Amino acid sequence: MESNELKRLKEEYMKTPIPEELEFIIRNAFDNKMKKDGKEKKRKKLSIEYKWVGGLVATIVAFIMILNMNTAFANALSEIPIVGKIIKVFTAREYKLDEDTYNADIKAPEIDGFENKELQDKLNEKYLEENKKLYDEFIEDIEELKKNGGGHMGVDSGYVIKTDNERILSIGRYVVNTVASSSTAFQYDTIDKENEILITLPSLFKDEGYIEVISQNIKEQMRKEMREDENKIYWVGDSGLEETVELFERISKDQSFYINKDYKLVISFDKYEVAPGYMGIAEFILPTGLIQDLLISNEYIN
Repeated sequence: MESNELKRLKEEYMKTPIPEELEFIIRNAFDNKMKKDGKEKKRKKLSIEYKWVGGLVATIVAFIMILNMNTAFANALSEIPIVGKIIKVFTAREYKLDEDTYNADIKAPEIDGFENKELQDKLNEKYLEENKKLYDEFIEDIEELKKNGGGHMGVDSGYVIKTDNERILSIGRYVVNTVASSSTAFQYDTIDKENEILITLPSLFKDEGYIEVISQNIKEQMRKEMREDENKIYWVGDSGLEETVELFERISKDQSFYINKDYKLVISFDKYEVAPGYMGIAEFILPTGLIQDLLISNEYIN
């Protein structure tokens, strides 16, 4: 059975006339169409369309009227949550140089959209400082190279978004230096978008026991890849390279990492760090089951 309030709203809706301004706009639009077509046989069809549009407008007006009369209903609509925060990452500053055998292209990212302005400003300042320092050092190296007869030198720096979902934002910043050969280094920032905090590798675990567990698994992955593909080489025990290179033993406490779109932990190594240069950047996805008991929670990794 309908409440008195609902009955009253229905009566108000049924009585609501189309505002004169809207009535004029709708009628004028149909009249113009009639003149353009020049066909009287369409008058009946347009009349039906006019009634339908008029009814729609009346409904819209009634809805607005209900919102104005019913404060609780309007407030309820305003409290409907927006899914996910809109966080933007864009290029804030670019340093470029194209001079004969010297080339630089350095892009500094900037983050916008956090309520935590302290974190946002801290990260943005860090990105700008990193890239300005990189460019200044590059210019100094060029001047030194020119004093010694010149040569070729280049630097390319930018960023990639590894993960951007409702919870996680992972930004990777890379630097590629080119002299006789090239080297590539990656740094990552992984951010909890919901709580607006920076996630570090140690912050994910109960204690430093993760270092040994993760290191052993990565070595197992390396050996497995080498068995399955003869073109892959890692500087790990049982590789036959024990006497020629420094072998990988364990990750550092703050090893470069990010959390991927599947909420898996990914450990990253720079070019030349654990393998020959042609292998490039080396990444290893950790099985969550392996580190489950070491994690503080499954809030970020599952």
